[in-house]
Amino acid sequence: MLNIRQDIHSLTDFKRHTVEFVKQLKKGRRPLVLTVNGRAEVVVQDPESYQRLLEMAESFEAISAVQEGMAQAKRGEGISLEQFDK
Repeated sequence: MLNIRQDIHSLTDFKRHTVEFVKQLKKGRRPLVLTVNGRAEVVVQDPESYQRLLEMAESFEAISAVQEGMAQAKRGEGISLEQFDK
């Protein structure tokens, strides 16, 4: 989870202290928001956390698709397996 007090930094600060920030990313597993002129411009995170986020998004999409299919079947939409298989 993002901590506004600890996880938002300027891009300039990140460039000056990259090694320290990379250590923080690996240890804390929280993303960093980097700003330019006070506005959020980029989010940086460790690769394991990013991979986990991708896997969670993929699972969510699959669950959503199944739920939508079930809702369509409940509404009587679609065709039977026999009709599909012809």
